[in-house]
Amino acid sequence: MSSVIVVVGPGLIGQAIARRVGVNKHVLLADLRQGNADAAAETLGNAGYDVSVAAVDISDRQAVHALVEQATGLGEVTGLIHAAGVSPSQAPPDAVLRVDLYGTALVLEEFGEVVASGGSGVVISSKSGHRLPALTQEQNEALAAAPVAELLTLPFLQPDQVQDSLHAYQLAKRGNSLRVMAEAVRWGRRGARLNTISPGIVITPLAKDELNGPRGEGYRRMIQSSPVGRAGTPDEVGAVGALLMGPDGGFITGSDILMDGGVTAAYWYGEVPEVRS
Repeated sequence: MSSVIVVVGPGLIGQAIARRVGVNKHVLLADLRQGNADAAAETLGNAGYDVSVAAVDISDRQAVHALVEQATGLGEVTGLIHAAGVSPSQAPPDAVLRVDLYGTALVLEEFGEVVASGGSGVVISSKSGHRLPALTQEQNEALAAAPVAELLTLPFLQPDQVQDSLHAYQLAKRGNSLRVMAEAVRWGRRGARLNTISPGIVITPLAKDELNGPRGEGYRRMIQSSPVGRAGTPDEVGAVGALLMGPDGGFITGSDILMDGGVTAAYWYGEVPEVRS
């Protein structure tokens, strides 16, 4: 039986991880836009990977379930790379929460029902989740463990409480790391592991949208003022993803790896200008 790696959101970061963990496995590339999945499949296929594609709306349970069925029809699901999402400059608050928070929780729940023993997953979150002020314990528990169908009805996620896309994004990304921690317990019962990576500014088309958007100047200041002094690359995230999904990361689960060149450290304790992102 084939070993299947599912990549939800096969952009540059998703592909970078897949290149490292997808050798001698079947890689299923899923995206909201079929054209994006096809382009990723052409790139990886030309590099010798065994690939297939799917279109999926991660905020639609039936669509996610259909993706799970497609994956299990190809073989044993041993890996999940979840890199799908929208940025604050790309969507209004309700869409950010629906895709980045609810959609991620839905994907983890559905694939948590089928992931094979010895399997692993990684969710690409964001440094933004580390910049949100502390939530209450009740809010943390709700983001981590509320039934997926009830997530978007939580009182502190309603339009009168979340009035801009950046706040929605921060909540969603904090929710991702909390959700992964809770889901890691459930995945562990199947002998599988699950972790989060929270990258900083990594040069991808999404990052370029932010750099050229209304918060672009602030993003450039963050890069210049960070301890590392530069943006990251998808391959650097790919290396961390490979560690988390591979045998060398076998003792790591339920964790969130912040890799942002020290931007968050400087935000809290250094001299990064006050840019809330």
